[in-house]
Amino acid sequence: MSGNQYLAVVNAGAGSARTGAVDAAVQELRRHGDVELRRTSSLDDLRAALLGAGGRRVVLLGGDGSLHAALQLLWNAGATRSVGPLGIVPLGTGNDLARSLRLPLDPVAAARVVAQGSPKGLELLVDSHDRITVNTVHAGIGASATAKAQRLKRFLRAGAYPVGAAWAGVSAGKGFRLRVDVDGTTVSPGERPVLMVGIGIGGTIGGGAPLVPGADPHDGLADVVVSESTGPLARLGFAAGLRSGVHVERQDVVTATGKVVEIDAGSGTFRLNSDGEVTDHQSYERFEMHTDVYEVVCP
Repeated sequence: MSGNQYLAVVNAGAGSARTGAVDAAVQELRRHGDVELRRTSSLDDLRAALLGAGGRRVVLLGGDGSLHAALQLLWNAGATRSVGPLGIVPLGTGNDLARSLRLPLDPVAAARVVAQGSPKGLELLVDSHDRITVNTVHAGIGASATAKAQRLKRFLRAGAYPVGAAWAGVSAGKGFRLRVDVDGTTVSPGERPVLMVGIGIGGTIGGGAPLVPGADPHDGLADVVVSESTGPLARLGFAAGLRSGVHVERQDVVTATGKVVEIDAGSGTFRLNSDGEVTDHQSYERFEMHTDVYEVVCP
């Protein structure tokens, strides 16, 4: 692949499609080569752009949701490797995977990394419905917190998730009875209700809240956090600790790492929040780590 040919892709309907930031990133890319800017308006448009890059370096201008959508399409097409190393210019609200990859959040600096950085292999978490996760997936309060945070992020931006988690936690009832197994070992037997099950590739959620401190998106392992912080004060304490990562030191929080994670609600149900996308109710899910699935240009 020629290093001086770029296909810059942005979702024309997303909040990340800020004209000034997009123009600044594209201008920087043009200092290093030829650039075509493609503004997509649907998943079909995005698929056509990704699969029709013709050897050019694909540059995604957007947030975790944009990367999730692109990788899901590439995974479905069996093209996560053949598309070549992806460039990322983080223009979302949270940009959590970009933070874990130490990508600059400034669009010009990020575009410079696209032109001058080195490809690194990354992993994907894939569930039994063939849905992928590029950063984190949550069961329990995670889905509720996302819905609340969507209403807050216009005002709080990166602070929306911790506040949303606290808000959702106060109103989340008695919690969720979920059995959690990691590589065949039971982490939570489901006898006591849990507030949240989080599975992370990257370390942060909601614009920098360190759900799984120390998570490495290159190590091939899923980082799992199970919170039994179901009492009213415990919920608030968990949400407050999430701001700095000290929540994992609580006695009612269990952590584990592994390649296969199973969540079973028995006769109940739960919803999942994968990279900000909330699923329908289900009673069981199995997640498996797939290593070195795609590449991103990193500093």
